[in-house]
Amino acid sequence: MPWDLLNDRPIYTQLLEQIKRKIVSGEYQAGERLPSVREYAAEAGVNPNTMQKALAELEREGLVRAERTAGRYITEDETLIQQVREALAREQIAVFITIMKDLGYSREDSMEFIARVLKED
Repeated sequence: MPWDLLNDRPIYTQLLEQIKRKIVSGEYQAGERLPSVREYAAEAGVNPNTMQKALAELEREGLVRAERTAGRYITEDETLIQQVREALAREQIAVFITIMKDLGYSREDSMEFIARVLKED
């Protein structure tokens, strides 16, 4: 998994977001075991404490569960995964709408523009 980490925000936040996207997109399957903190940190090129912080937040949100001796696993709660997926999509739409407003597009103009772009794809 390529890690795209920038210096504009805390690294653990970026790790959290990227892992979350992998979960909601289905790249990580419900019930799948995650690599250990050390393996994950080495793969991402970050301090294990930073990775631990990101994984702890995913546990707090319920997307990941820890089993004491067996490691961490993706939740099997498909409803939760879908809710998080929709929340992330709403966030992206809100950003898009703000940018379009800043560019001078009305809501209707934005919808028409999206429709045109989708037809081109």
